[in-house]
Amino acid sequence: MSEYQSLEDLLVDIRRCQLCAERLALGPRPVLQASSSARLLIVGQAPGSRVHASGIPWDDPSGERLRDWLGMDKTTFYDASRVAIVPMGFCYPGRGKSGDLPPDPACAPQWHSELMGWLRQIELTLLIGNYAQRYYLNSTRNLTETVRHWRDYAPQYLPLPHPSPRNNIWLRRNPWFEVEVLPELRRRVLEAFS
Repeated sequence: MSEYQSLEDLLVDIRRCQLCAERLALGPRPVLQASSSARLLIVGQAPGSRVHASGIPWDDPSGERLRDWLGMDKTTFYDASRVAIVPMGFCYPGRGKSGDLPPDPACAPQWHSELMGWLRQIELTLLIGNYAQRYYLNSTRNLTETVRHWRDYAPQYLPLPHPSPRNNIWLRRNPWFEVEVLPELRRRVLEAFS
């Protein structure tokens, strides 16, 4: 039983969250979108600095590639009544030596279970990157093996690599992803919306 009267009440509390404030270089700015009618759930890592600045999920080159993978235009992607976007960490975690820091580990345990209780129409959940895959699949496989064995997680989940331009080398080394997984991804997204 939820302590919230509505998903909107929950989203208000998430957007006010200060749980990790002292660990966030740019301060808290939770970025997500959700509606109880959404059919597709995208669980990513955490917003990057551009998304932190705009407040719009996947508002960067990674988002452009993700929408291309999905075969989806921006209007559909940003329609919360169809697509829920719930990162593992709702706020930009800051910059590390080799890229953005990992999502704050306190965020998902605090909010995800409550959120999922309101997202009962989800037909397909995309798990983007290791953090989402480990949390939801409880798997010890590395990212490549998890994505390679995507059929093991069907029909509920479809694991994907992060669409960041930083992953171009991974995409070149794993051509099977574009041949096997992307057509299935597009098919399953269409099926979720039909």
